[in-house]
Amino acid sequence: MATNLDLQEQEQLDALKAFWKSYGNLITWVLVLALAAFGGWRWWENRQAQQGLEAGAMYEELDRAATANDLAKTARVLADLQQRFPKTTWAAQGALLTAKLQAEQGQADAAKASLGWVLANVGDAELKAMARLRLAAVHAEAKAFDEALKLLAEPVPAPFEGLRADRQGDVLLLQGKSAEAVTAYQSAYAALSDKVDY
Repeated sequence: MATNLDLQEQEQLDALKAFWKSYGNLITWVLVLALAAFGGWRWWENRQAQQGLEAGAMYEELDRAATANDLAKTARVLADLQQRFPKTTWAAQGALLTAKLQAEQGQADAAKASLGWVLANVGDAELKAMARLRLAAVHAEAKAFDEALKLLAEPVPAPFEGLRADRQGDVLLLQGKSAEAVTAYQSAYAALSDKVDY
């Protein structure tokens, strides 16, 4: 009986050796690639988290400078943020905040450049919609009504539709097109939530 078991075990061992000889390299490479992919994925995740922390710290510095109305420092920090972390939400938010400060301080061209950067470099549709609405306001303030209306003609995500129509009404009213402005305001009223006091 013991001999029978030994022979059966030997056959299984021989089958395992034959299997490993045939597929051993493939199995080894699959395991190596899987471990490398997992390691790469973890490295990328950690790198993204680290970049997010660094960009967040830079945004805090930008926010402090903007709160202090220090436009020169705000612009410097934004330029550094855009150069080092252009794909982060912090860079887009920083550009929006800087553009607001620039517009308030009468630097329309700088505000246009900051908002244009968001439109050109950010993939998030909602951030782009915010930049588009603000850029249209800067153009309207500069009496470049055609440019403002051109920006407002582009589609925006549904939550921004009412704001887009409202801004369009403002521009049309500034142009003296009262009837068209009323139509735009009515569209804005219909598109905005009942919770918004319009």
